[in-house]
Amino acid sequence: MWHKDHPSSWACRRTHTADPSRADRVSRMCARSNDTAAPVASPEFDRLMQVLGPFEARPRLGVAVSGGSDSMALALLAAGWAQSHGATITALTVDHGLRREAAAEARRVGRWLGERGIRHRILRWRPDAGAPFAGGVQAAARAARYRLLADWCRRHGVLHLALAHHQEDQAETFLLRLARGSGLDGLAAMAPVTERDGVRLLRPLLSVPRARLRATLAAAEQDWFDDPSNANSAHARVRMRALIPSLAAEGLDAARLAATAGRLGRARAAIDDAVADLLAAASAIFPAGYLSLDPAALAAAAAEVSLRALARCLTTIGGAGYGPRLERLERLHAAIRGSALASAATLGGCRIVPRRGRLLICREPAAAREAIAVRSGETVSWDGRFVVTVAPVNRGARPRSLTVKLLGAAGWAAVAADNPDLRKHALPPPVRPGLPALWDGARVACVPHLDYCRTGVKVRVSAVFAPEVPLAPTRFATA
Repeated sequence: MWHKDHPSSWACRRTHTADPSRADRVSRMCARSNDTAAPVASPEFDRLMQVLGPFEARPRLGVAVSGGSDSMALALLAAGWAQSHGATITALTVDHGLRREAAAEARRVGRWLGERGIRHRILRWRPDAGAPFAGGVQAAARAARYRLLADWCRRHGVLHLALAHHQEDQAETFLLRLARGSGLDGLAAMAPVTERDGVRLLRPLLSVPRARLRATLAAAEQDWFDDPSNANSAHARVRMRALIPSLAAEGLDAARLAATAGRLGRARAAIDDAVADLLAAASAIFPAGYLSLDPAALAAAAAEVSLRALARCLTTIGGAGYGPRLERLERLHAAIRGSALASAATLGGCRIVPRRGRLLICREPAAAREAIAVRSGETVSWDGRFVVTVAPVNRGARPRSLTVKLLGAAGWAAVAADNPDLRKHALPPPVRPGLPALWDGARVACVPHLDYCRTGVKVRVSAVFAPEVPLAPTRFATA
């Protein structure tokens, strides 16, 4: 469904003119009469963007535009900001193909924006026919949308991607996470700035109500589409949205819920800083994919900070992308703080080994089961922890097929028998079985971190530790 008019903002729209100074005067007039439905003027959007910076001299900005009122308003506001800041923007629409109208709507968005001189690109997602959707169709489409947007930005050297999440979105996210029993991290909801896959996700509108975005479109005489799925009560977010008017009667309106999430975001940011400081002082991380941790420093820190630091260590070394269950983490944490960890423990795909007054945290071999075929000239990611590249020794040599998998105890025994000097290697013994190795059938061909290649194997191998979750947390940004 597309909208030519929206009654809540028609009075402001009727006085619109193409003159920008006139538009700002209209915005101020509407603001005096009804602040909650006043268009967002250029100076206000400039302030909203300023707190998300700093930006480079000539920033390049992608804007995710579905064609709905929120993203269309963002596109228009971002275009004005770009013009006054020497920036360039490209609007990006993902055609997910889940509705028959999606392709035509994406093209219509392109025409709307083209009429305003805004560059537009359509990114198409076509899921495999008959393939199951993990977590449901909506979750799969959302993940695909972010992936396509981030991939386009990286390919075109665009560092910033603006998203149109607004005040009601923030309030709904807060309620959804409250219903799931989330702690501080979840209840902080969406951050104004997030780094994801090498792209800065910007959310300048988190404090702006949807009514003001629609008023902005009305003042600019700009149409938009409504997605019918936004009214489908099968989705939890839609059900939460329906609750907000009742909550508002008790003082819990969208503005207050979003403000609460913002305050919790400030608390989360402070804790993130403390965790990063603790890890910088108490840990040392090594290229072979393990770390050393000072248990005394962990015990001396505030309980919440040291608990999060321990979780971060396990998540980084374990390669899973998420931390261990809180109950088990708390038991391990209590044992470390109470000096009761006398022998090795396992958690989150890691071994935690007391060693020379510190804790050695390395990969638990039993948890690293992935095996990936690789040919010379190829690069693969392995175990959520390493990027492995295989190159032929001689240019033009026939590609050799190998398998990247765990070295393991048997593999270590084989390479140590082949080269007894490896028994004196500086790598701690608990780390060795968890190393990535290249296998040629049933035999170990190469182990990069041991500088080992079996005689006759004509490849060069590198294995770079690049965990999905870095050790120091990205600070939760606040506006």
